[in-house]
Amino acid sequence: MKYDIIIVGAGIVGLATALKIKEKNQDLSVLIVEKEEEIAAHQTGHNSGVIHSGLYYKPGSQKAVNCIRGYHMLVEFCDTHKIDYELCGKVVVAIDESELPELEKLYKRGIENGLEGLKMLSHEEIKEYEPHINGIKGFHVPQTGIVDYSVVANKMAEVFKKMGGAIELNTRVTGLDKNESTVTVKTSKGIFEASYLVNCAGLYSDKVARFSDDHAPIKIIPFRGEYYKLSKEKEHLIKNLVYPVPDPNFPFLGVHFTRMKKGGVEAGPNAVLAYRREGYKKSQISLGEFAETLAWPGFRKVAKKYWKTGLGEFHRSYSKTAFTKALQRLLPEIKESDLVPGGSGVRAQACDKDGGLLDDFAIVENNRTVNVYNAPSPAATSSLSIGDTIADITLKHFQ
Repeated sequence: MKYDIIIVGAGIVGLATALKIKEKNQDLSVLIVEKEEEIAAHQTGHNSGVIHSGLYYKPGSQKAVNCIRGYHMLVEFCDTHKIDYELCGKVVVAIDESELPELEKLYKRGIENGLEGLKMLSHEEIKEYEPHINGIKGFHVPQTGIVDYSVVANKMAEVFKKMGGAIELNTRVTGLDKNESTVTVKTSKGIFEASYLVNCAGLYSDKVARFSDDHAPIKIIPFRGEYYKLSKEKEHLIKNLVYPVPDPNFPFLGVHFTRMKKGGVEAGPNAVLAYRREGYKKSQISLGEFAETLAWPGFRKVAKKYWKTGLGEFHRSYSKTAFTKALQRLLPEIKESDLVPGGSGVRAQACDKDGGLLDDFAIVENNRTVNVYNAPSPAATSSLSIGDTIADITLKHFQ
């Protein structure tokens, strides 16, 4: 069981990486190992399905570069493989005057990032796009879209396997050994060997990295995002996607409304610390994983800095009334009874020892290994671009 390249994790970034490697060199043997019984089981499968435009990210950052390039690559992939998507656009709105400076800054950032067709909107013009939304000013982003990322991921896997790639499901990585020429991957299904390893393990990317490097510089902190859905009778209140002006100091976009490609309208998410890495429900707790989070020096610094924001998020998590009030800032007509429980997802947010929540993608090469340390949103939109970048890094070793 020897391969040229082994990729850990069959989420959309791992799949896109495998696909790009095979596209660039079909002769290489590539294996994806995935601990679940299906692909795209975690961040990809719980994604709300937004095709991001690249609006929010610092010009020149990895997020900006990969999101904008990945956007075009994703649309082309969907067109080629006849995957249903829709570029429906979204509206970003300021609720009060205190948010206007950040709204203007966001608009200018979009232009700096090369977005075309951004349109600033007055209160009256917001109503032309979203008649029921409250806002004193906003702007429209035509590039934003919706797609089902599980469908995209499954198509990537299908194409990858047709090109000779292999995927081993129910295969949990339990250890790594490296020498000058080989990476030995210990798994629940036995031992695999490769010349090179790519770590796309998402919520466990830091754990996989530490199998071969005790000094991995980050810890994954799991943040759960909980959603409600609008009842069928109230779905007409939202036409497409509506976002507030985000808090620039916090790496989340605030509660918003998203029309989904698979049907329905999601409302949310909040962002609360999960009690385990795959803690999609409040009742899912791992004392060991939660203790690891609390023990990480960087997390304690984050908690000290953002404790007020964190308490607000927890309050909304346990109080439907508070969650509804947050949504009413954007959509005053909505009532608590109009919201039905929706899904949830867990974001793998990397945190360094100094208390920094990494804002950018972090892809680090180290001795026959590429570790994807941080790839939260917009990683799904960016996946083919990220995969292309990792493929170039990896293939240098096979020239």
